[in-house]
Amino acid sequence: MIDKFLTEEQDPKAVEKVYLRLADLLSTGEEIVYIAVQKKPIVNLFPDCVALTNKRILFFTPANLGFTIKFVDFVWKDIIDVYTKEEIIGAIFSVRTTNGAEMGVDYLPKVQARKLYQYAQERKESEREARRLRDLEEKRAESGAVQFDNAARIVAQPAATPVTPAPEPQPEPVAPPVAAPIVHETPKTDELTEKLKKLRMLFDNGLISQEEYNLKKLDLLNDL
Repeated sequence: MIDKFLTEEQDPKAVEKVYLRLADLLSTGEEIVYIAVQKKPIVNLFPDCVALTNKRILFFTPANLGFTIKFVDFVWKDIIDVYTKEEIIGAIFSVRTTNGAEMGVDYLPKVQARKLYQYAQERKESEREARRLRDLEEKRAESGAVQFDNAARIVAQPAATPVTPAPEPQPEPVAPPVAAPIVHETPKTDELTEKLKKLRMLFDNGLISQEEYNLKKLDLLNDL
């Protein structure tokens, strides 16, 4: 079953764990397209993995010495950009979503990172075209509804008949409206956004590794 996901020298054990986990997560009509596995230069006992399906992208991170696997998933329509960066040893693949969330995996074999990037770009183009078609259909529907409504009003309008105007009633005195008290709301601080920014700053300054960055981001996102 997993042989078709081992074409670029993926770790069979890591792919099997991810595949078994994915089997319980797939929705109706969802199919696994590709699985990439992290390959660290020295110790690679519990590698991170990236799985692509026709509906979403999933990041898997082993926890508890490999006995459990945490995952974060994003549907394709929410992904606004994908990145890949090739380094001396391996490559980094990451994504950015419409709500500003970022996720990535480093030390991926370069050929696997390229496959991820290629498929992700194709999915982005497909989603962009689907979004354009949906917008066109909505505009056409709105335009048709307005024209039909105007025509119905013209047909339904009865012939005008002379009407004797009734005497206008005298307006009753109305008490001036009482101004509602102005309530000044104190903007709430988005704690999660602040924590993600601080975490990203630590990573950008080289104070934590990519793996530590992914694990801490997983913990924050799982608290939602």
